[in-house]
Amino acid sequence: MIDGVSRVSTAIKYLTQSTWSHATLCINDQRDNDAPNGDQILLLEADVVEGVRTVPLSFYSDQGTRLCRPVGLKPVDIDAVVEFAKTKLGDQYDTKNVIDLARFLIQTPPVPVGWRKRMLTLGSGDPTRAICSSLLAQCFQSVKYPILPDKIAHPEEQKGWFFQSRHHSLFVPRDFDLSPYFAIIKPTIEQQFDPYGIAWTDMIDEKNSSKISPPNHLNLGESNAAATPKL
Repeated sequence: MIDGVSRVSTAIKYLTQSTWSHATLCINDQRDNDAPNGDQILLLEADVVEGVRTVPLSFYSDQGTRLCRPVGLKPVDIDAVVEFAKTKLGDQYDTKNVIDLARFLIQTPPVPVGWRKRMLTLGSGDPTRAICSSLLAQCFQSVKYPILPDKIAHPEEQKGWFFQSRHHSLFVPRDFDLSPYFAIIKPTIEQQFDPYGIAWTDMIDEKNSSKISPPNHLNLGESNAAATPKL
């Protein structure tokens, strides 16, 4: 997920009340590389102008990011998610989906929220158009991986539950952060973070202050005495 800085990103963060305005899918990595190169790690995303495309990880090096990793997926399903995403390359951005989402998030209709989600599907309905979060939702739903499914009571068993996926057009970037099925990865901690290696500003101030010798009152007095004219 990306903490964008554009006007569109600011609007999305305001509407969703979230830090995150954009979501991308990592389609390759350098996990086994001792010196990973951000230019060679590719992200697949839906861009407002260029549509579905790939960009290097280094493209977002100056923006806040968060890694959300699906848990328990078999390698064959991970490959299936990536291949599904690649079939969307070249698709256009679904601007209508963004507008519909804004109306969905702002207005309060006279029906329960749970019913409303099942009543609506947002966007143009064109399978060749998508926004960032709806694109990722389609990718994971293609292998039946849960994001934020709705719980539905079993009609016969009191303790049983069914899970129902919401329509992919109803997802926003923050949903992948809120999902209990995605692990939040913090690279700083993964890289063997050492709390004792941080250079705090107050430590620098203490170091500098220790170099300043305290005033010598004796010398100061002698200096004043020498400067005083004798009567």
